[in-house]
Amino acid sequence: MLTLPWTHLALLSLGYGMALAYGHLGWFATISVALLLIAGFSVRQQTLPLGRYLGHALFIVLAVALATHWLPGFYNGRVIDPQRFTDNAVPFSMYLNLDKPLIGFWLLLVCPWIVGRRSSRLFLYAIALALPLSAVLALGGALVLDVIDWAPKWPEQAWLWLLNNLLLVTLVEEALFRGYIQGGLSRRLGHLPYGENLALLLASLVFGLAHVGAGWQWVLLASLAGIGYGLAYRFGGLAAAIATHFGLNLLHFSLFTYPMLAG
Repeated sequence: MLTLPWTHLALLSLGYGMALAYGHLGWFATISVALLLIAGFSVRQQTLPLGRYLGHALFIVLAVALATHWLPGFYNGRVIDPQRFTDNAVPFSMYLNLDKPLIGFWLLLVCPWIVGRRSSRLFLYAIALALPLSAVLALGGALVLDVIDWAPKWPEQAWLWLLNNLLLVTLVEEALFRGYIQGGLSRRLGHLPYGENLALLLASLVFGLAHVGAGWQWVLLASLAGIGYGLAYRFGGLAAAIATHFGLNLLHFSLFTYPMLAG
């Protein structure tokens, strides 16, 4: 039996506790939690294979709904009011979400195989490879597409952004897109020629499509960044993917227009 990833769970719990301090939950949130429990029980049971597939399907529907804030009962606290970090940037605001982290809790508790543990040496090598690659592809591409510009800064809200991005954004997103989707596809396609590469590319594309609301440029850029994150996951495990994703976001936030240039 796989050991639960306690370090990842502890970090996620820290972020969720911070979010709870700024927001609150309504009774309707228990419906989402109950459905996640049903999905988890269905996936972990070993008697009915069809039940496992239905459990995964239910989780995917819930994950989309939680990530897009469709489900009731979650009152996410706004901790950064709309403002421009630089004069030519679009206004940015930030909420500490209580719904999206439930995706991460479900994955870490029900599918601990997503962590993909590696040695510390491989972890560091993976980041050293993937972070520069992601930065060149994503940030370099963003400069070419003229959606960001050079804009070094460190606003007073940076520490709160940093904690939220690490604990409630990158950890959850990498658990879903790299651990669950890429890892799951690798388990299914790994026996095929180039199956691991196909799993990485498909997960990157899904990650890019998750950014469709920001425009086609960000679909492309997120897909390119996803290649770097996918390589980090493949060779360094989930922790390396989280570190690479967070590192790229930190470079974007501190050195370039954030989140993007105004039209």
